[in-house]
Amino acid sequence: MHRLARLDHRFVWHPFTQMRDWLKGEPTVIVSGQGALLRDIQGKEYLDANASIWTNLHGHNHPKLNAALQRQMKKIAHSSALGLANEPASLLAAKLVEVANLGIYDIRFTIDATTGQSRRQSSIVNRQLTKVFYSDDGATAMEVALKLAYEYARRTRGIRRPKFLSLQGAYHGDTMGAVSLGHIDLFHKAYAGLTFKTDTVMAPYCYRCPFNRAGPERADARDYRSCQWECVDQVERQFDKQSKRGSPYAAMVVEPLIQGAAGMIPQPAGWLRRVAEIARGHGTQLIADEVMTGFGRTGHARPVSAIGAEKTRKREDGKLQPSRPPVSSSARVRSSLFACHLEGVQPDFLALAKGMTGGYIPMAATLTTQPVFDAFLGEYSEFKTFFHGHSFTGNQLGAAAALASIGLLEDKAAIRRREGLERTLGTLLPSLWSSPSVGDIRQVGLIAGIELVQDWRMRKPFALKDRVGARVCEAMARRGVLTRPIGDVVVLMPPYCTTDEQAEKMVEALREAVREVVG
Repeated sequence: MHRLARLDHRFVWHPFTQMRDWLKGEPTVIVSGQGALLRDIQGKEYLDANASIWTNLHGHNHPKLNAALQRQMKKIAHSSALGLANEPASLLAAKLVEVANLGIYDIRFTIDATTGQSRRQSSIVNRQLTKVFYSDDGATAMEVALKLAYEYARRTRGIRRPKFLSLQGAYHGDTMGAVSLGHIDLFHKAYAGLTFKTDTVMAPYCYRCPFNRAGPERADARDYRSCQWECVDQVERQFDKQSKRGSPYAAMVVEPLIQGAAGMIPQPAGWLRRVAEIARGHGTQLIADEVMTGFGRTGHARPVSAIGAEKTRKREDGKLQPSRPPVSSSARVRSSLFACHLEGVQPDFLALAKGMTGGYIPMAATLTTQPVFDAFLGEYSEFKTFFHGHSFTGNQLGAAAALASIGLLEDKAAIRRREGLERTLGTLLPSLWSSPSVGDIRQVGLIAGIELVQDWRMRKPFALKDRVGARVCEAMARRGVLTRPIGDVVVLMPPYCTTDEQAEKMVEALREAVREVVG
């Protein structure tokens, strides 16, 4: 065993890792990277198929990001944000506000009932995001949003004990406030005595939805589902029930378009806008956790008028589905770096991290509106200050890297490359249907989750003790492709610089690994 591997075994405690299993084998020790490639201490190369746990956008050792950090290091690495400002953090805040408000409008729309008659007309009021609060990672960005929303509800709405609503399978980080918003027992149950209670509502998990009457097909379950949008009705009922109790929710928390740690669970087109309408109708703020989905991960923009316009086709039984007509709107959304904008929704709190610095430096930000900021203004003696902060808030190196990363994201050639990689994945992934153990293939932009099952016709999952997802990823590593599963969902989330040939190798390694592990 290499000396560095021995040191790891002796001293390092790894996150989300059963260390008894870890200590049984020699760990892969990464020493360098270039583009989509990682290299270990033995000189073996691997494709980084999950972008170093969903953080690396542009590839490793990127010359423009390296140069931005080198320029900043010649000036200063860090100074306190408590009582001081700095150049790159100020420039980054202005840039984040700019890109977070591109293409967002107030959208009036009508939801038609199955009769075709107008049921009601309402509007999503998309406020401008104007203020940026810096922190260190996704959990702290969510902690900031949670505390701000809590105190805003108390100060402006008179809610004595504000409550929050989030989705089944939600994961929003590991600080205690963020854990309270989460609903994955495997991660959170042990800490139940430390958390506060939050409410949960069903997530739109089309593949395993109890309201989806369609049998399994060899396609993304969102495309062949047969339902009446019962998942949205469940959200509306939950809001109505809470309102009748006389204590409306302070905020609803969502990962827009796709839930990550829940198992890469994508939302059908139109779900987010419908739910946002319900929340706003009850005076509830919206917290968008874009820690994973932000900065271009969910793909390119589309017209708002197309949102929710699901394909209606005849099934073998002659029925048309889905039967509820789509949301209609004349507004359009311009290209955006954020998932919520692709459905014309601007949250009251936008939590960003992971890819914010291109995967180089830990840094996060929570964006919010002017009314929220104003609720914390007052005389010194009133103690309306937001009493929250971090030692490395507004770090200059992180801000410099983030500015360079956004510059790369806005480059027209880079946008075309992202769109090309999205199309390439969409072309390659269907080849996995040849395996009877592939139950669902879910792609949202440059994110893909492949759910493995015992029997695709019955959607029967593997037993937890079988570690099928983990074993498939181990087999992929032997083939030079690194990723990490979520249970038995294998994730592919490559850096944007990934070539078509590298993407093909990722998918081929997955196909061969599934064959090796489950036959």
